[in-house]
Amino acid sequence: MKNQIFSAATFLTTIILTTSVQAANSEHIKQLLATKQCQNCDLTSAGLVMADLSGANLSGANLTGANLSRANLSGADLRGANLSGASLFGVNLSQAKFGGANLTGADLRNTYLANAELTGANLNGADFQGAVGIPLQIASPEEFYAWGVAEGQKGNEQQAISYFNQAIAIKPEYAGAYLARGVARYQILDRPGAFQDAQVAEKLFTSQSNSLGTQTAQAFIKELQAPVNDKVSTGSPSFVDFLGSLGSVLLQFLPF
Repeated sequence: MKNQIFSAATFLTTIILTTSVQAANSEHIKQLLATKQCQNCDLTSAGLVMADLSGANLSGANLTGANLSRANLSGADLRGANLSGASLFGVNLSQAKFGGANLTGADLRNTYLANAELTGANLNGADFQGAVGIPLQIASPEEFYAWGVAEGQKGNEQQAISYFNQAIAIKPEYAGAYLARGVARYQILDRPGAFQDAQVAEKLFTSQSNSLGTQTAQAFIKELQAPVNDKVSTGSPSFVDFLGSLGSVLLQFLPF
């Protein structure tokens, strides 16, 4: 019986090790973790969750399908690397270099991208939902707007406001983004900020002959001008109930 168990364990170990070698070059993983120097390495499907790879040289490396969730890649050199389908969820990518890298379909949710260099990177299908510090040049104002609406629906008003700020920075005449930012500000009880955004949205919608937008902004302004009662000041604002769900109100201003 013991021999059978030993034989089975040996068989399973062999399979696991073989699979690991097929998925990624184990020597390259050891080299990377020991030296942080792994230029042109084969790290396909490598498991590098929470690894400290700050300042690592991974230029030209093949990281297709690798799991780098919550790793530290701050200042890492990933120029020309293949990160297609890789999981970079929650990774610190501040000051990382991605010039010419392939990030097709990569999971970049909740990443920290302050001062990351993404010029020339292939970002088709990459998911930046919840990411902080997204460079303006890698997303359209409509994408920032959509991300903001999604964060607002989850109750993450501050992150939503950050996305709406970026949409407005790229497209100052984006009336829907002003209205959305106003709603998010209202949700955190910033009535003066909400009122200012609602007024700007109304003027822009009117100048753009968007009657639905104008009416929505005017309804919001009317709500904001109503006296603040105890229920609003101590509980949740009522504007979402007043106009329907946040998503249905704001998604109508997406151009796609």
